[in-house]
Amino acid sequence: MTAAKTAPARQSPMSPGAILLWVAGAALAFIALFYVITLILRAMPDPIGPRADLFVQGARMTLQLTVVSGLIGLAVGMLAGIMKVSASPLVRAPANLFVWLIRGTPLLVQILFVYNALPPLLQGIGLNVSLNEFWSAVIALALNVGAYNAEVIRAGILAIPKGQTEAARSLGLTSGKTMQTVVLPQAMRIVVPPLVNNIVALLKDSSLASTIALLELSLAGARVSSETFMPIPVLTTIAAVYLALTTVMTFFTDQLEKRVKIASR
Repeated sequence: MTAAKTAPARQSPMSPGAILLWVAGAALAFIALFYVITLILRAMPDPIGPRADLFVQGARMTLQLTVVSGLIGLAVGMLAGIMKVSASPLVRAPANLFVWLIRGTPLLVQILFVYNALPPLLQGIGLNVSLNEFWSAVIALALNVGAYNAEVIRAGILAIPKGQTEAARSLGLTSGKTMQTVVLPQAMRIVVPPLVNNIVALLKDSSLASTIALLELSLAGARVSSETFMPIPVLTTIAAVYLALTTVMTFFTDQLEKRVKIASR
């Protein structure tokens, strides 16, 4: 009596409905969080209570910066990560240069460069582009997190056994189709945890946007502190709001990790 061979479990991605449910849950959680933060801050004594709306406005800008920069940075990282594993040196070289430049320079310098130097450089080549504080911060943050995402995604791609790529090519799939349908879906499941860590770090790194006068949470606190000369309650409030934001974000990113692990079984 011959034993039947057990077929390997098929790795099915998360359904669009599950992703939509996760996004909706995260959005509702942050809406509720801002409502609670507003009530708590307004009930606090001076210097926080009378200026509660300024802190909430700054916190909303911090979250907006994180979401927009994170999504763009994910696309940048995926493109650069795929380029870094290309067999062609001409394809790898720009990605390697990009990652080397971004990871080798401070984020603060990158933000100042995009805000102060990038528009004149673009105008010098005939592109009349003006960047406000928000989009300057988004570009710098997205490129920065994108460089770190690229290394994560590259490592995820290299973690997939070469036999799967060879099997796909032997079935007639092109290199691009093999990457799209075989390698990337598995690699993305591997790299979800470090990508999530990058997003949480991005939320805290967004405080550097205060250097270009973008009214996010840190700059809101700095203005209150300079106005009232009461840094202890102001800094404590800033830290508490950041902690609340990262706690909610970490909760939902942990849920995403769990869903991805279940979907890959």
